Amino acid sequence: MTDSLRLQFGMAELNFEQRNYRQAVAILEGIIEEAPGNAEVRTLLARSYFHAAMLRSAEEQARLLIERSPVDAYAHIILGRALQRQSRHEEARVYLRVAAALTGNDDLLP
Repeated sequence: MTDSLRLQFGMAELNFEQRNYRQAVAILEGIIEEAPGNAEVRTLLARSYFHAAMLRSAEEQARLLIERSPVDAYAHIILGRALQRQSRHEEARVYLRVAAALTGNDDLLP
């Protein structure tokens, strides 16, 4: 990632921490165009979408993360929670069980 993209990512992180999720999304969408393979950027984008209640977009980003790294427990958690908030509980259960297995955290089990 270039210095410019790192600076933008820092701004996105700051916006996320300040709960300016839609502003974080706007920044991260620009970064992801330049660095589509960056899992750190994509994870923060998925989280930002989730907290901004942009659940379909959060789902899409989490699925891309899982496709690239099936053992990404956090992506499974994001996807499971996004599906739950869309009342897709049966589908969510699968991803949350995988996350629980990957992390050893039974609190994730639905």
